[in-house]
Amino acid sequence: MSDAATPALPKPDLLRFVKANIRDYALLLSLLAIMIFFQFTTNGTLFKPVNMTNLILQNSYIVIMALGMLLIIVAGHIDLSVGSVSGFIGAVAAVMMVNWKLDPYSTSIACIALGALIGGTQGYFVAYYKIPAFIVTLAGMLIFKGLALTVLGGASVGPFPREFQLLSSGFVPDGLALTFAGGPFNVVALLIGAAVTALIIYFNVKERRSQQAHGVTEEPDVIFLGRNLLIAVALLGFTFLMAQYKGLPNVLIVMFALIALFVFITTRTTFGRRIYAMGGNEKAPKLSGINTEKLTFLIFVVMGALAGLGGLIFAARLNVATPKAGAGFELEVIAACFIGGAAVTGGVGKIVGAVIGAFIIGVMNKGMSIMGIGIDWQFVIKGAVLLLAEFIDVYFKKMT
Repeated sequence: MSDAATPALPKPDLLRFVKANIRDYALLLSLLAIMIFFQFTTNGTLFKPVNMTNLILQNSYIVIMALGMLLIIVAGHIDLSVGSVSGFIGAVAAVMMVNWKLDPYSTSIACIALGALIGGTQGYFVAYYKIPAFIVTLAGMLIFKGLALTVLGGASVGPFPREFQLLSSGFVPDGLALTFAGGPFNVVALLIGAAVTALIIYFNVKERRSQQAHGVTEEPDVIFLGRNLLIAVALLGFTFLMAQYKGLPNVLIVMFALIALFVFITTRTTFGRRIYAMGGNEKAPKLSGINTEKLTFLIFVVMGALAGLGGLIFAARLNVATPKAGAGFELEVIAACFIGGAAVTGGVGKIVGAVIGAFIIGVMNKGMSIMGIGIDWQFVIKGAVLLLAEFIDVYFKKMT
């Protein structure tokens, strides 16, 4: 037997790893700190099952649109029209279902396709005519705000059919309901939460073993174990709270499926890698043979489709389409991405970061409302948080 032994892989340096990933951990810790803060300041009201459910319902369309906005920002662009487009799509859906009596399913498909068409039209001007996205989407914001008023005739249209309302107000049915703490307990919600938790941890462990096999492991064991423990506690705790109310909202399933899809796209596909490459330096990928015009066009198509879906979810939640629907959505969607670590210069940003950023805004909105803070000061506080988040991002970028 040879005395030569395979050289041991160097153990990841804990301090070096934390320093290199400080922005990601700071973001997650910020969300936890904000939630704990409002839990205490609201005397335990924030974490009540009904409030956690409402938090999901009230922020689902922001999270969904933030997924597409992150791709836009990473690519080095911006989309100011998402709020107006979502309001316009909601108006079109209302006219189709309420006035024209069309069925909700074909209406929803047609409206998402219309959103994709709108996004593609704007993306075409940005990609092939090199008009700055800021100008194109600013024009789109005004155009579709006016078209929403025109379609609705300046009046609200509703209510929607029950099947359409279930998109935002429905819950995953439970055939195993039990009684817990004097009230109904949704067993299916807890089972789904446990299954999702197990899958996430399984894929994390599988990926880590693959990294170890190839000698590219960077994350220290203690960080890996702590991260997965936190994921398990958070997901199981969340589904336990949901199970004590009505279970898992339908829109949560849609939102989670889209988050998983976009995480896969941005981390596992050539399409996702090219978006990051284009955002870092558009000339380099173009010289490498990448069709950057087509790529830009496609990400705007995706953004338009998600804006359409967000508009449908918001309309279903209100059960009416109003001329003012979508107002200010673009600000919260863009803020969610920047709070989540996206860089103004493009090339930097993660889907999970955008989702956490959206929930930071959502928790702040919910917590401040419970505390009775006026809408005027809510705007001030959210603006200050956005500025602080960007300052911290720039600060740690200089450190690393």
